[in-house]
Amino acid sequence: MGDLSVAVNLPFKPEPVDADLDLYADLESDALFKMLPANAKEYVQNSPHLFEYLHTFPVNTYGIPLFLSELKKDLLGTKAPNIIYPVNDTTFVHILPDPDDVRNFYIPIEPSFLHSVSELLPVIETKLIDLIDSLETDPTTEKERTEVLKKMLASVAVIKPPGVDIASLTRKENHGAKSKLVTFLNTDFTAQKKLKSGKKSKNFPITPDGRIILTNIEYQAIEYLLVRDKIDMGVLKPFLSDPYIEDISCDGVGPIFVEHKIFKGLKSVIEFKVSSELDDFVVKVAERIKRPITYRSPIVDSTLPDGSRINIVYGTAISKHGSNFSIRKVNEVPLSILNIIENNGLDYLSAAYLWICIEYGMSLFVSGETASGKTTLLNAITTFIPPENKIVTIEDTPELNLPHRNWVREVALAKGKGEATGSGGEVTMFDLLKTALHQRPNQIIVGEIRGVEGNVAFSAMQTGHPVMSTFHAASVEKLIQRLCGEPINIPKTYVDNLNLVIIQSAVKRPDGQVVRRMISCNEMVGYDAETGGFTFVQMFSWEPVSDTFVWSGKGSSFLLENKIATMLGIPDSRKSEIYLEVEKRAKILERLHKAGYVKFWDLFHMITKIKKQGLLTIGS
Repeated sequence: MGDLSVAVNLPFKPEPVDADLDLYADLESDALFKMLPANAKEYVQNSPHLFEYLHTFPVNTYGIPLFLSELKKDLLGTKAPNIIYPVNDTTFVHILPDPDDVRNFYIPIEPSFLHSVSELLPVIETKLIDLIDSLETDPTTEKERTEVLKKMLASVAVIKPPGVDIASLTRKENHGAKSKLVTFLNTDFTAQKKLKSGKKSKNFPITPDGRIILTNIEYQAIEYLLVRDKIDMGVLKPFLSDPYIEDISCDGVGPIFVEHKIFKGLKSVIEFKVSSELDDFVVKVAERIKRPITYRSPIVDSTLPDGSRINIVYGTAISKHGSNFSIRKVNEVPLSILNIIENNGLDYLSAAYLWICIEYGMSLFVSGETASGKTTLLNAITTFIPPENKIVTIEDTPELNLPHRNWVREVALAKGKGEATGSGGEVTMFDLLKTALHQRPNQIIVGEIRGVEGNVAFSAMQTGHPVMSTFHAASVEKLIQRLCGEPINIPKTYVDNLNLVIIQSAVKRPDGQVVRRMISCNEMVGYDAETGGFTFVQMFSWEPVSDTFVWSGKGSSFLLENKIATMLGIPDSRKSEIYLEVEKRAKILERLHKAGYVKFWDLFHMITKIKKQGLLTIGS
């Protein structure tokens, strides 16, 4: 995952950095340091590369950036952001306005911003290659390769003790032994190419036993870069580490674009300059995720080590601007239903209604357009599945993350991808869904229904297996059309085995902000043979003017009265009381929210406790 295929194209002319700038010097005497706010001073004391970046930044033109430890929603719509925030202990991000474009700049500030690193790294890499012959075992896991790389660095470089003056020593470097290292670390050391560029290499101080003497800052920066480029995802690392990024995309030669939770569409300063180098980069990414890509098989749809979903299109034959890739990031901790309520994606009452329906085994689809929040909502409502249930999830790309312990997670296998099939055969969603029916699950969750697996899903519903899934359709009518047409071909008389359809959408507010909302929640009632139409009743609907939700189906719920109340043995004279249960659970969710049980796992554990205490018994 070397760094030669990209360039950092800063949107400003960097100020010259004093060659004698000592990042260890007394900061109190530095003019720029004196200008920084208190929290910024703390950041630069711990991260000298950030201080060096600030020295290159034209403060007189843009002003001192605002330093924030976290980004809050009140920053939405900021017209000219000049903001720096931390992504982790080593990396920062600078959001800078572009007066000539709707997209502002996204500038990752990594330890690689140190001016000395670009000269040191090729020399370090050459020494590491010389060292490979002395290693006895081959690392196999990512963690092992990282540990080996760090040990190797420690054996070829040493940190200069502060205040000690060591005279410069030089020695001739050896550039051989590349192939064994490529095999050993499953990577390559491309920075060496800089040594062959014709530029005269600088002499660095070394110890009598041949180790390069580095400052602590240089050592930490080189260690970060070696692990980033040889073990991690290379230049994608800061983007993948940023919790505020939702999507990362490269359309071909040019910049990497990001969709940011606060600052929306941004263009990064990381750019691919040459089509062939972009091709090389996506090939390495594909190899990194064990899904090799070729001209004969130019499309990859898979997941990264962190669970993010990636799509790669390789070569100029089908992508005229060069190879491209798109990454949809996943949250390490899934959004809970209370997180979605906080963002006004739905309200307490509609969530409480879904809680009852899911707890009592109703089948549902979350339907909507691409990037409307379908999978996020589906994952969030899994906390309403009883904790004792056995669940089987079936996906072609793993995205769901359930809190239940009795969870069978199955993923489809493309033809020739993996050793499990022996001959390189494929295991489809259809195959997995048929198998799931023999595993006696209480719930089956399908990542997305697109084709013939829809037939098996409806067969499962008919035999009493609740099924939850996402579906691509913008309305109930369109969903029925797709279900009853090619390639799914569900008979119309079977459609009412599906109990609920949630329509999810990304809508544009009057202020221009795009938000995700549950447009409606609909109960599927039945097929009318005389009219050829299908009856469904809207339980909840979104009111766009007030941005609120209306319980339009209160008092007329077929599922609550005729399915769930009947299942629980509630007499007809008391069936209306089930609506009080919805209101009671809405209050429970609100109280849990106010008490701070907002996170996905915390909410699930609290719902489990509440159930054990008998507070969720209906009709008692």
